[in-house]
This record gives sequence, structure tokens and C-alpha cells, in this order.
Amino acid sequence: MTLLLVTIAGAVGCVVRYLAEYTVRRHHPTRRPWATVGANAVGTAFAGWLAYRLLGDADAHVRSILLTGFCGGLTTFSSAFAIPAVLQREHHVGYSLTLALATPVLCAGAFLVGMSLAH
Repeated sequence: MTLLLVTIAGAVGCVVRYLAEYTVRRHHPTRRPWATVGANAVGTAFAGWLAYRLLGDADAHVRSILLTGFCGGLTTFSSAFAIPAVLQREHHVGYSLTLALATPVLCAGAFLVGMSLAH
């Protein structure tokens, strides 16, 4: 049952990320991955909050559903590095490098913010 719920939660997270990307690109057509960066930051902040607030007393199934499922579906480390690779191939080397280096730092900071909001 947990596997099914993790799958559903992951699908929900993916749909939320897709809708964010669709909305941003619809209103601001650009090759810049603002929605992906935003989804990663929001997802890691939420994971930080969950890890330190809600999930402290939760069982392993609930942690798997929320962290592995929803947060895993919402955030996308693969896209966070695939997009800079595409930008680099299109000769946007500076922007590509900035994105590849800044995303993990931003997400670590977002996780700390989420964690601090839990206290």
C-alpha cells in the first residue's frame, strides 16, 4: 500500500512542478528554467520543514509518502543539471555554470529555511 501512495504522491509532485513550469513559460517565454529552480527551492524548503516538524513522530510510511513521493516528484535534481547542459550546448556557458553551481547552494539554503520554520 505504501508503494502505491508513494507513487501517487510522486505523481502529484510532478504535476505541481509541470503546472509551475507551464504557467511560467506561458506568461514569460524564456529558455531560463525559473520554474525548475523555484520548484527545487520550494520542494527542499518543504522537505526541511517536514523533516524537522511534521515527520519527527511520523512512521516510516508517512515519511516515504511525503519525502520520497511528493517532495521527490516536485523537486528534480536531474533537470537541475540537464538544463545547464542544454544551455552550455547552446553556448550559454556562463549562465549554465552559474545555474549548475547555484542550484545546490540555493536548495541547501531553502532546506535550512524550511527547517528553521519548523522550530
